[in-house]
Amino acid sequence: MRHLTYCCGDHNEQLLAFGPEDADRRILIIPPLFNEMNRVRHTLVDAMRKLAGEGVASALLDLPGCNESSATLEDQSLGSWHNALATAGDTFGATHFFAIRGGCLIHGSRVLPTMHLAPAKGVSLLKILIRTRIAGDKEVGISTTAESLTEAARSGPVELAGNLIGPQLWADLEGALPTGSHNVFEVKLDAMSGTPLWLRAEPQHDAAMAEGLAATLAQWSAAT
Repeated sequence: MRHLTYCCGDHNEQLLAFGPEDADRRILIIPPLFNEMNRVRHTLVDAMRKLAGEGVASALLDLPGCNESSATLEDQSLGSWHNALATAGDTFGATHFFAIRGGCLIHGSRVLPTMHLAPAKGVSLLKILIRTRIAGDKEVGISTTAESLTEAARSGPVELAGNLIGPQLWADLEGALPTGSHNVFEVKLDAMSGTPLWLRAEPQHDAAMAEGLAATLAQWSAAT
């Protein structure tokens, strides 16, 4: 395991890397967004360790405003994340990209082979976060609607399930679709005996999914 960084604006962001430094195959992983990221991180890291055992290098990036980043989430947009991914890919020397859920909305290169797992629309992610905010407000006696949150988001950041989302990112997500090109291959979850960890209420580990994901990534990256 190695802790690397890539420079994005005025911040150094984190790259958690596994595998040989001189590996021919180098997979940069774009994690799910917001709360879904925390629910799959353990399984992703386990899969990366297994890939390293096969001689494949991989790196999991922190997008600006996410996880250990010192940048603020409310200042981010899909554009800033596109740029961050491109920089991280160059820094790591990526030969392949792998993205899950909301990570499939972000592209750093339309040239490198890319695998998507369970790609999500931006508006779908927003709806999940909005429902969580409304339910939380209801528990403390506050009446909140999706319409009022959407209106508030046009003029300033809005907190959704612990995520402070600014107007630009909100607008980007409303119309964002998973990136697609001839270089993008979508893998089905049932192909690796996995479970949709991003739907769980709490972070959990799925050893079978880690095993299946590592095998799928190793086979795919060797063939592309």
